[in-house]
Amino acid sequence: MAVSVTDRRVGTEAGAATFTFLFTDIEGSTRLLTELGAAYSEVLRTHHEILREAIGAHDGVVERTEGDAFFALFPTAQGAVSAAVEAQRQFAAEPWLMDEPLKVRMGLHTGEASRVDDELVGLDIHRAARIAAVGWGGQILVSEASRQLLSGERADIELRDLGAHRLKDLDAPQHLYQVVCSGLREDFPALRSLDHLANNLPTELTGFIGRDREVRDVADLLATARVVTLTGPGGTGKTRLSIRTAAEVADRFSDGVFFVALAPIVDPDLVVPTIATTLGLSESANRPILDVVVDHLADKRALLVLDNFEQVLAAGPDIAKLVGDAPAVSVLVSSRAPLRIYGEHEYPVPPLPVPADAELDLDSLAMNEAVALFLARASAMQPGLQLTPENAPAIVAITRRLDGLPLAIELAAARVKLLPPTAIAERLDHALDLLGGGARDLPDRQRTLRGAIAWSWDLLEPASQALFARMSVFMGGASLAHIEAVCADDLPGDLFEALSDLVDHSLVKRHGDDRFFMLETIREYADERLSERDECDAVRRRHGDVFLDLLESSAPGLTGEAAVDVLHALVRDIDNLRAGIDRAVARADVRCALRLVGAGFRLWQMAGHLNEGAAVADRVLAMPGVDAHPRELGTAHETAGGIAYWRGDLPVAREHYQRALDRYREAGDVHDVARGLYNLGFGYWRDPERAVEHFNEALAVYETLGDEVGVARAHWGLGVANYWLHDYSAIQHHTEQCLDVFRTTGQAYDLTWALHMRGIAAYGLGRYDEAVPFFAEALQRLVAAGDVSGIDLVLADFALVAEAEGDDERSLRLWGAGERIAEESGSGLVAAQYDEFARPRRSDESVPPDRAAELREQGRRMNLEAAVSYALERVAEPDGGRQATEAGTPNG
Repeated sequence: MAVSVTDRRVGTEAGAATFTFLFTDIEGSTRLLTELGAAYSEVLRTHHEILREAIGAHDGVVERTEGDAFFALFPTAQGAVSAAVEAQRQFAAEPWLMDEPLKVRMGLHTGEASRVDDELVGLDIHRAARIAAVGWGGQILVSEASRQLLSGERADIELRDLGAHRLKDLDAPQHLYQVVCSGLREDFPALRSLDHLANNLPTELTGFIGRDREVRDVADLLATARVVTLTGPGGTGKTRLSIRTAAEVADRFSDGVFFVALAPIVDPDLVVPTIATTLGLSESANRPILDVVVDHLADKRALLVLDNFEQVLAAGPDIAKLVGDAPAVSVLVSSRAPLRIYGEHEYPVPPLPVPADAELDLDSLAMNEAVALFLARASAMQPGLQLTPENAPAIVAITRRLDGLPLAIELAAARVKLLPPTAIAERLDHALDLLGGGARDLPDRQRTLRGAIAWSWDLLEPASQALFARMSVFMGGASLAHIEAVCADDLPGDLFEALSDLVDHSLVKRHGDDRFFMLETIREYADERLSERDECDAVRRRHGDVFLDLLESSAPGLTGEAAVDVLHALVRDIDNLRAGIDRAVARADVRCALRLVGAGFRLWQMAGHLNEGAAVADRVLAMPGVDAHPRELGTAHETAGGIAYWRGDLPVAREHYQRALDRYREAGDVHDVARGLYNLGFGYWRDPERAVEHFNEALAVYETLGDEVGVARAHWGLGVANYWLHDYSAIQHHTEQCLDVFRTTGQAYDLTWALHMRGIAAYGLGRYDEAVPFFAEALQRLVAAGDVSGIDLVLADFALVAEAEGDDERSLRLWGAGERIAEESGSGLVAAQYDEFARPRRSDESVPPDRAAELREQGRRMNLEAAVSYALERVAEPDGGRQATEAGTPNG
């Protein structure tokens, strides 16, 4: 039908026309239909009459309706907002059959639209619909484009700035405003945009083309299926379809939507820890990480988006258990193969539809998804590129030769900076015939994709080819500095120009200001090319050396004042560090593997990867030939001992610490021997006299060396040993010997634990007000450093004070909060030591069991920030946490 708006035609041959679009729908219509039954038709009739009258009165035209939804267009933004205000006032004044007014949400946006085959089309129409979708019943939302046209038009209308919001299209955030006017409700909850739903969905940097049917299909599947797997060969767009669908259904999952990138993971045992990390959880010393994740999700309504699952299919049973034990959690998987678990619904992702060979009608071609994708990506490389009678046959040929595979089309489109579409089509056809599509047992479309990537490789200059192959060694991306360090040697050309070339051709993506990565499909192809080159072993070895140097040079910073920044930098490259260890083991480079383990202790401990660290250490220590490197073997045993100590596994810790000391003595470095004696002291908390012997021996060596910090550490160790002996006056003496040294020398990590132990001394002597400031500074330092695995110990300090002062409820909440953090971090020290050494009275013996369990559970429900704030209340109000009873009896 021809749609006219004040004598202006939409979508004439002259091109698109500009209008203001209005979208409306009824909030809670399904509920109303259920409640009102047949009477709902009367409500809907009145709703339609009010909207049609308001729209017509302000020169608007109803383009279409669907159920209770209206789509109208106006020649002016002023007319659209006036119609919306008038309709909302009528809805508020109408005597409805229900107890409350009908709630209708409305969205306005100004932009262009064209008519194709009697249907109004255009990106701005979709944007208007998305704006309406994030609002609430009774609310009118306005885009920035419409706001600019409304400025000063009506004095009785105010536009309240709601800020920028990411809508389900996942392109650039949209700045939105709310219409405020007399007779309209003003107070609404936060908009239902992605910014206000818990999610980590990646923001798409390029527009999402087509796939409307697939998004609807997968969204419908997720309404009934708990596990939906998108399958297909590399390059079909599984990842982007999963992200778009997840955004579309995000409002169904009140507890969040979480994207879990599995492409860097090759070990199925790391799938659940990666999910845990994405959820902000950490490994537990005493419980399988799967149980930690299940417990966290058991009562939550959430969606997990697991991307690139094909190389970790053996982890499928873990996903089945997770879904089985967390009844409101759904999983959306992208994989080249299904998981083959019970309840899984497989959705094969088809290629984009391509035009028929003889289809050259420009209007029809422009609507084809494969052609639209090519044009969108090509016009980004060559602004102004349009579909013309001259280039249409070539573009059709390109999309058909590439079987509609999105990645292959994007790679081809990137070449328009160098070649016109006709030349691309000719070259592409030749390359596909030449390459033959790869291995015979691969699906045809995957062979086509391989050919498309190979064709892009063939068009690169020698320097770009070399850099492309070399960059395959990076897992999870790399910084520019690391790319230079690994890839620049003997490169036949300028690295920056080669990298720019790869980015221009969409073979390498840029993330943030200084990080670059390859899509996994492309990285795998690049790795094949590297394997064919004589430099392969040298490049992989350089990669290992660079990240070994990163870890070794950064490790001391994990105990300094900038620990949190150092930790974040290392976690960002943890997949490269994992790859470095894997490759060192694979090439039997024992010394490199031992050094990586030796330097990795604080990373695994502070980042909450204690179980992974233990497994890696065991794997490397079992390598043949480790005895040939006594010093490196000693540091690896030291790491293994430290991990076991933090997990509360005393026998294993003592065994590794003893082996470390033996190796240090064999190597003959006195500093290492002193450190080995110091470490071994911590393996004897059930034989504290032996511990004192080791710490005193370490003290003597450090004094001989003139090592001020080492002497201070030995005194701290003696303080710990006297804690095991319940001698709190001795603890105070030894910690006073080290506190100032650690503070003046900038040993932030040591200072934190010296403060903790100095507070323990005051606590044990019954001086609780003196203890609390020491505990508070230690806790604040742990939070600032991001050291989650240590926070539970200091929360236990505050619990001890509350317990001693008789505030059993506060104490039990703090014990509960600490227990949860200990489970998430993997630390077992509180359970292993505090119950045995530091509790003269127990809150859970002074409170009825049911009440004690309830209070502990209240603490467990606190997040880390809330638990820390709760503990620090004792600092703000020294007497506020105490009951009016006699203070506790000193412990020593």
